[in-house]
Amino acid sequence: MTRPMRIGVAGPVGTGKSSLVAAVCGVLAADVRIGVVTNDIYTDEDARFLRSTGVLPAERIVAVQTGCCPHTAIRDDVSENLQAVEELDLREGPLDVVLVESGGDNLTATFSPALADVQIFVLDCAGGDDVPRKGGPGVARADLLVINKTDLAPYVGADVGLMLSDSTAVRDGRPVIAASLRDPAGVDGIAAWVRAALAEHRAGSLVARDPGPMAPHHHPEAGHAHDGHTHSHEDGHVHDHAH
Repeated sequence: MTRPMRIGVAGPVGTGKSSLVAAVCGVLAADVRIGVVTNDIYTDEDARFLRSTGVLPAERIVAVQTGCCPHTAIRDDVSENLQAVEELDLREGPLDVVLVESGGDNLTATFSPALADVQIFVLDCAGGDDVPRKGGPGVARADLLVINKTDLAPYVGADVGLMLSDSTAVRDGRPVIAASLRDPAGVDGIAAWVRAALAEHRAGSLVARDPGPMAPHHHPEAGHAHDGHTHSHEDGHVHDHAH
């Protein structure tokens, strides 16, 4: 039996991650078995909110209390989240998808590929239409970027078209969806993306990519000399080479 696909949902505080998770569950739950793992530092607030929506049986929503920076539990030491996913699947499964929601973090927040098979990064119009230009690994390289709360754009002076164009410019063809969770069309678009990723996962063709702060570095072929330089690896270490 294929293990459930794990979807990481990250983004700054207040962008609507929990509401997005609830909306997607509401669309997919009729024919996709979904579980949710939330992350909060000291509370289970997000899990309680999701249970209150009734989109999933309450027992399929569990909370991880990280007790530390949310980024730590989704990238640096993912063991607690992995354990929560595995126990949820054993108890309530077999599940098709587990959504792992990060606690509110900043533009640097990304999931370790050891935890998330695919990653959704959430921005919102209320945060300002300059945020995509500020970039960050989630904005540039998450598998899906969602620009949320488009219904608020007229009230906060945000230009959704500008946010889309700025996002597209840095994402190298990766998808961007602008949505209001009050509009079924926006939610359907995100749900359709999840279905497509699930189909790849079931087919065994989905490969988790690391959108983290340091892009992979590929050495020249063995025996091929290259000039002295400094570069960083995904392990976070900086290496100086002088050949």
